[in-house]
Amino acid sequence: MPNPQLNEIQLKQANILLDKIRKEIKTLAGNDTELIFAFRRKIRKMLMYDERGTPITRRKLKDLMWKRQKGICPVCKKELPEKYAVLDRFKAIKGYTEENVRLICSDCDKKIQEDRGYK
Repeated sequence: MPNPQLNEIQLKQANILLDKIRKEIKTLAGNDTELIFAFRRKIRKMLMYDERGTPITRRKLKDLMWKRQKGICPVCKKELPEKYAVLDRFKAIKGYTEENVRLICSDCDKKIQEDRGYK
């Protein structure tokens, strides 16, 4: 199932919200380009954490899945690499949870992403 997409009205609403955020950042930072940069970075990071969880949370999930899968990629059945194994979500909208992920090797991840049209 593809990820949800905003319709035309929702896209306009998102752009209005984005304009408000940009104006608020400008209000807070004035003409300080370094502060504008810092505010943007912080907001971006926290919104990503809202969707993906923190790096430590994902690291713990990777460790759990590694143990559960006994270090084997469930797609190609090969041993997972010590680094760069990927948490693959079955449904992106459900997030990074034990029930919604598997740990796969990077080669399988690339193929799956291509198959899903995310080249």
